[in-house]
Amino acid sequence: MDNGVSAGSTTTIVGRLALGITLLAVGLGYTGLIDGVTAADAVTLAHYVGGVVLFVAGLFAFREGDGGTGTAFAALGALWFTWAVSPDVSDNAAGLFLLLFALVALSLTLAGGETLGQATYGLFFVALLLLAIGQFADSGALDKAGGWFAVASGAVAWYAATAALAHWPTALPRRGAASRGVTAAG
Repeated sequence: MDNGVSAGSTTTIVGRLALGITLLAVGLGYTGLIDGVTAADAVTLAHYVGGVVLFVAGLFAFREGDGGTGTAFAALGALWFTWAVSPDVSDNAAGLFLLLFALVALSLTLAGGETLGQATYGLFFVALLLLAIGQFADSGALDKAGGWFAVASGAVAWYAATAALAHWPTALPRRGAASRGVTAAG
């Protein structure tokens, strides 16, 4: 019986932790929630954890035969690494990079997979879209909203990794007609 509890592979757990931590750090920087902490303060973490660790986790996923996870982690790792090492660019160039990054997150969302992965990538897509528009429009309010979506995405990724480690549920129980006492005969 499937109860929504998944052990998850070590590679997937490490990748989700790396993505979750990076999204939480960058997202909190954009929200301004912590006094004196900005998204720029997360560059080193995004470089090594979001970039290098996530990319390596993607390579390990490919080696394990998991093309979907390998694609997600390798692509996101390369993008985080690029974001972290990019020199100061114009607002429009930053907006374009974030928009392209958002398209990758949208592709990962639409590719399907399990619910927590899709939720992570879907929230990340919204975060990146808001941040991109915020860069184009020079809007601190959109940057802050994008930051909150990044925090939410990071929290979902972190939960997914922790749930796999702790064997917590990763899916809501289904409430179909049979679970309400309704049978096919009526």
